Parts: sequence; C-alpha cells; structure tokens
Amino acid sequence: MSTITEFFGVNVFNDIVMRERLPKSIYSKLRKTIDEGLPLEAEVAEVVANAMKDWAIEKGATHFTHWFQPMNGRTAMKLESFISPNKEGNAITEFSGKELIKGEPDASSFPNGGIRATFEARGYTVWDCTSYAFVVKDEGGATLYIPTAFCAYTGEALDKKTPLLRSMEAVSKQAVRVLKLLGNTSVLRVVPMVGAEQEYFLIDKEIYKKRKDLVYAGRTLFGAKPPKGQELEDHYFGSINEKVAAFMKEIDEELWKVGVSARTKHKEVAPNQYEIAPIFTNANVAADQNQIIMETLLKVANRHGLVCLLHEKPFKGVNGSGKHVNYSLVTNEGINLLDPGKTPHDNLQFLLFLAAFIKGVDEYQELLRISASSTGNDHRLGASEAPPAIISMFLGEQLTDIWEQIEKGEIIGSKGREKLETGVLTLPVLKKDTTDRNRTSPFAFTGNKFEFRMVPSSASISDAVTALNTIIAEELCKFADRLERVDNSEIVKEVKNILMEVAINNKRIIFNGDGYSEEWVREAERRGLLNLKSTVDAAKYYVSDKIIELFEKHRVLNSTEIHSRYEVLLETYIKQVLIEAKTMVDIVTKDIYPVVIKYAENIAKSYNAINETGLGIGLDVIKNKFIEVAKQIESVDENSAKLAELIEKADKFEDDSYCKARFVRDEVFVQMENLRDAVDNLETLVEEKLWPMPGYGKIMFE
Repeated sequence: MSTITEFFGVNVFNDIVMRERLPKSIYSKLRKTIDEGLPLEAEVAEVVANAMKDWAIEKGATHFTHWFQPMNGRTAMKLESFISPNKEGNAITEFSGKELIKGEPDASSFPNGGIRATFEARGYTVWDCTSYAFVVKDEGGATLYIPTAFCAYTGEALDKKTPLLRSMEAVSKQAVRVLKLLGNTSVLRVVPMVGAEQEYFLIDKEIYKKRKDLVYAGRTLFGAKPPKGQELEDHYFGSINEKVAAFMKEIDEELWKVGVSARTKHKEVAPNQYEIAPIFTNANVAADQNQIIMETLLKVANRHGLVCLLHEKPFKGVNGSGKHVNYSLVTNEGINLLDPGKTPHDNLQFLLFLAAFIKGVDEYQELLRISASSTGNDHRLGASEAPPAIISMFLGEQLTDIWEQIEKGEIIGSKGREKLETGVLTLPVLKKDTTDRNRTSPFAFTGNKFEFRMVPSSASISDAVTALNTIIAEELCKFADRLERVDNSEIVKEVKNILMEVAINNKRIIFNGDGYSEEWVREAERRGLLNLKSTVDAAKYYVSDKIIELFEKHRVLNSTEIHSRYEVLLETYIKQVLIEAKTMVDIVTKDIYPVVIKYAENIAKSYNAINETGLGIGLDVIKNKFIEVAKQIESVDENSAKLAELIEKADKFEDDSYCKARFVRDEVFVQMENLRDAVDNLETLVEEKLWPMPGYGKIMFE
C-alpha cells in the first residue's frame, strides 16, 4: 500500500464494492433507497447481506456487529460470529437479510430517561443503509461494523442517530418545497453536509496512570498553574515531534482504510493539544465518522504509550477542546444553498436560505444551546477561543452590509473582494475574503457554510446537527407556506417581503464583535438574548412547550422522547459531577494527607534540629514555612469535610432531577472549586518530588 488512493476505503463496503458484488437490479433498488429515501425491500436486504458477508470474510472478519449510538453519546455493539454448525458437525458461515436489518440488544441498561425499565429490556437495532458498513481490524481480529439506529420495543428512539435521520428528512422536505416554489422543479432531495473538526489532548500513559482524577473523571481536578502555559503562543501550528507524528500517521492510515477522509492535522493552542478534521460528507455519515475518529484516537494512542483526552477542559488555565461543526445544505444536483455566489445581493435563493438560518437561530437559540450542553463544556465556554454561552451569529462585513440594505428596503450591491498587499514584491498579490473570521462567535458564517463552534469535544455531533436541521426545517416550512399562498408572479415580491421582515425582526441575533467582552454581555441582555451559563440553566428549556411542538411538528422527537433526553441530560450531569467530587475526596484522603502531614513533620524536625544548635539562624523562615503549610492543610481538611457532607446530601436527595442538578451545581460544584483552590495552594508549598501526583509542568512539558 504505497499510496493513499491504493488503500483509501479498502475496508469499506462502499458503492464501488456494491456495484461489483450486487446484481444490477438489486444495486439499483438499494441506491434508490439511499438516494431517494425509498423503503428498503426484504429481497434487497437478503442479497446485500450475503454479498456483505462474503466480502467481510475475505477481509478476515469472523464476527459482525450492529454498531449503534445510545444516548450516552458513545457507541455500543454486540459481536456475533458468522459461524453456524451444520448437521454433519462442521461449521458454515451464515448471515441473513434479517440479521443485517435487525439486531436485539438490551434496551434497559443504556441511558433511556425512563422509557424502559429493567423488566422491559427489549430494544432493536435497525440497519442504516445510508451509512456504509466497514471492517475494523485490531488485536481482537477483524469485525464487520454495520451502522444502525437503536429504538425501544415501543418504537421510541433510544439513540442519537434516529432523531438525526428523521431531522434530515424534515429539512430535506421543507427545503425542496421552497426550491420548487423558486423555480427549481428538478430537485429531489436536499442533504445537510457536515464537517466536524475534532480537538483533543495527548499525554504520556505513565503520567496518566498516576493521576486518579484523569483516570476517573477525564480531567484534572487539582493542579497548580505551572510557570509556563500557553502564554508564548508557541504551540499553535508548531512542528510535531516524532512520537506524536508517528501516532498521527497511524491515525490517518486507520481512518483512511475505513473511508474517513481525514484531511487536516495540526497542533492546537494549548500544550499537547491537537486537532484533526475530515472532509465534508452527509450529516449522518459525518456523525458516524466522528465517532470512528474518537474511538480511533483513543485506541491508537494506547499503542504509542499515550493517552488521548477528549474532555472539554482537562487542564485549568489553558485552552479547552471542542468540535467545530461546519454545516451547509446541498441539493442532489450538487448545489450548495449557502454559497453566496459572486453577487450575493441579488441571489434571492441564497438570501432566503440565509434568512431561514438567521430567523431560526434567533427564535430557537435555547435549543442550540441545549444541543451543546454537557458537564465538561460548562468549564470550557466563554474564553480561550471557546465561544460564550450566549448564542449569536457572525455574518461578516459583506453579508451584514447586505442585510442592513434589505432592512432599509433597497439593495444597492455587495462589497467586493479587495487585494491583499504584503509589501513584498516576490510574493503574489492575493484577493482577500469578503470578511474576517470571528473566533468568539458561537455560530459564524465562513464563506459558504456556518460553523457551530460550541459543540463539546467528547460529545456526539448528532444532537447539534439534529437541532440545526429541525430549526431550519421549521423556518423553511413557514416560508413555503407563505409562498404557496401567492401567485407565481408574486413569488419574488413575497421573498423580498420575507427578507425584510427577518432583517427587521431578527437582527438582534447578528453580532460581529468580541463575544468575550463585558459590553457584549450587557448588550445581549438588552437585546433579549439568553445567557445560559450552565447545562442546568439550559436543560429546563428542553421540555418547554415551544421545543416539544417544534420537534413533534416535524416528527423528529415526540414528547416522551424529549422528556427522556431531558432526564438523561440531567442524570448525566449529576453523576459526572458527583464522580468528580468523590474522586477529589478520595485523592485528598488517601494520597494528599499522608504526604503533606509527613512533609509538615519534616519541617518541624528541621526546626528542632536547627534550634538545638543554639545558633537560631533561619528559625523564623522555617517556622513561617511550617505555619503556612499547616494553615493550608487545615483549609484542605475543612473544605474536604464540607464537600463530603454535600456529597452525602446529594446521594440522599429525593427531589426531581432538575432540583437535584441545581443542588449539585450550586452547592457541590462550588465546594469542589473551593477544595481545588486549597489543594492547589498547598501544591505550591510542597516539594515537587513529594507531591503524590505529577503536576501540570510534568504533564504538559515532559
């Protein structure tokens, strides 16, 4: 395998393989299901299953699995072998269409928010034929992965993928309605296209093993600030050392083999922080591929003596990690509906779809915030290139100018592209983009797509994309309803009316300035924008009548499914914070106390030894050092005892999930921060080689 093209997709049951191995009639029917959303016929599934089995076995596969994405945001699978004994006592290989289409894992042991109880365990995985099957090879052998959706015996979605697929159908349906009204009668489908950038940290495996907080919580719960962090800005886009380069090389190869088009890799801002980004693809495939990327990062890091941290804020005081979900809408004819063209001011189709985004993000800002909510993300949002918790949109100079013209009732033109003069004769003259980039904006237009920068690094992108799809479907539905009520001769006039109304009524969501400034916080409040600083703040909006009506109208989620996700969100928040709190108490009790008490004893012994000399030199210094250390030990002890009490209260809390989550946030988490401050202060006083766990300096720079 000497070139990328020779092995890219070599372990994917992709279109090339299907064309080669399936009868033409079967292949044609399967393509119609994939491309046009037609129902899958049982006959087709049976033939595909047999061809898929033969292909997978040729690749060395001994097992297959229905690979699905439960509501914990990760992936799950149950492996089953192809082997089936015959009457002669020998083994044959079998894989039926029924096995391809349907699996049956336990539905009660995954997060379900009350949809299923232990005595109601049945659930089903259902083949998603729009996402290619693939073979994964590792030390455990080779396994055929079949992407699936996961639902309860009663039909409710128990996963991230099912609502995503429903929302893709919803936005396609409404976008096609609008396009046909605008004169595009040949369009059949509109597909959300997504590219998700993934940020992550790498640290040495041996150091990781010595940090209970990293092992149990995925982030450092203690850690004094080292003399150097990211202040010199010398890590971003810097050269990559050979150990990490070897890891990245294997990552690329592993991902390319299973059809993930990993394109970009580089160092990020914080020490030991990196980013990987694939090429755009269909939204559900992008969601699958992002899960593959995360799993591959974790697995391959281990082979190189490293540990990959996907937590949003593993280290205090430096940048955290997120996903930048780039999103556009593309027709089956290959037209990007968010491409402004050379003259965006008179591109009514583009402006109408842009209006749907502006209106949708403004009216459903709370849903976007919910879609990016997690315990880890609460630590990240608001600084260090992470967007603030206030949802706003960045349009840039050119589009903002056009939108202001629309508001005034007369479109004059578009600002053109200027030349970039470097002042060096030998460098070529470049055309500047029509706008700068805004790294503080949660939702920014970046040329021909939107970039949603708020999504947590450890989360599935499905929640954010599902929310976006549904919001845009709703606004396009409203536009289509209006356009259908006028004569064809009045369509253009009505489009302009819609644009003006959006420009006037929804302009509060547009903000091109510094999202970190205190002025913006005050301005956002004046505009009536929500500032939902934590997951708990955002969660209550999930079950509002407004959100339930939106999801039910477009058949993306029903009320039961929404309430289950609300419960899962709160339960996960509560459990994660309490795990962290209990880990802190455990570390203080079992690791820090023995060391610091011994250290204080040593100081006292030194004092006594010097005092016995009768010289008296340095006694005050030693005495003051002892007093300082002793005071910090007392502070740690007091704060640890108080945290233990609050944990006990939380464990016995009998109120509803929302009230418990508020208690955990307002009492437990606040006390965790107090304990951290005390321990971090103590760390700065204790000899480094005695401290019971590697400090930030060792983790980041050794």
